[in-house]
Amino acid sequence: MSGIGGTKREAVSGDNFAKKVGLFEANIIAVNPTIEEFKTKLGRDLKEDSKAVEYLGESKDGNTTLRIDFWMQSIANEDDKFKVTFYLEDKERQNKDQTKYQYINSVGMCSWGASENDLAAWFTGDVKNPREVRIAHSGEEELYDFLRTWLSKLDYRQADTTLTLDWKKLMKGNVSSIRSEVNGEWCDNVVALATITVKEREGESKEYQTVYNKGFLPAYALKQFRLVDYTNSSVVSNLAAKASKDLKPHERFVVKVTGEYGCKDYYVLRDIQEYVPGDNFVASDMTISEDDSDY
Repeated sequence: MSGIGGTKREAVSGDNFAKKVGLFEANIIAVNPTIEEFKTKLGRDLKEDSKAVEYLGESKDGNTTLRIDFWMQSIANEDDKFKVTFYLEDKERQNKDQTKYQYINSVGMCSWGASENDLAAWFTGDVKNPREVRIAHSGEEELYDFLRTWLSKLDYRQADTTLTLDWKKLMKGNVSSIRSEVNGEWCDNVVALATITVKEREGESKEYQTVYNKGFLPAYALKQFRLVDYTNSSVVSNLAAKASKDLKPHERFVVKVTGEYGCKDYYVLRDIQEYVPGDNFVASDMTISEDDSDY
């Protein structure tokens, strides 16, 4: 004998895992949340041994790694919450032939050089107002690029402005300095790109909701994507042919996303919309996952 019945489950925020793609404005509501914060801020109940809150790790080379998850809440729809992830590794960043290092200055900007003597004055500052410079670690460029957009109320042109994180604390999993900026004095909304990524899990391909982590825009830039069709290949080609200095910030974003080393996941450069697997030619015969398997 079979039966279907019982008490109807009460819906909670976060139950709706409809996947979405496109550009959206959001504010940051959590950074590397605890199990309790997953429940109170994100409306999700995790098991006590969930890998979702295991942020520290180790690379194949034996270096300490840190995953930093920023949880974003859509301004247009508060039920939509997205996670953008950055991966840090405790090793200095060099180019492939190990002839140059990537450097980072005291406001989170990055530049390449064989030594500090190769770095330009715009990066190091002048004699009266020098900026601290050091070799960057793996993953810092993407993280600081995001932080500069999120903490956009800081005036990065001023000599007294600093945006630096204690690397030793980060490599111990301490992200308190970042968490303290949530709803803080310097933060603002950001525009991010929701994407769909494909991963092999248990012998089959599955789709997951993700957010592109190599480019962000200030909130006011979203309207530009309603004025011009940046899904038009000829429009994008015209932008790519221009020098970067001649492009507006949202145009550089388009070139970066669509370029050879740009976003490898499925996306659309329009306002956020529900994801239709049939629109993604890679998605045929694919299992669609509700969310990352950690949840």
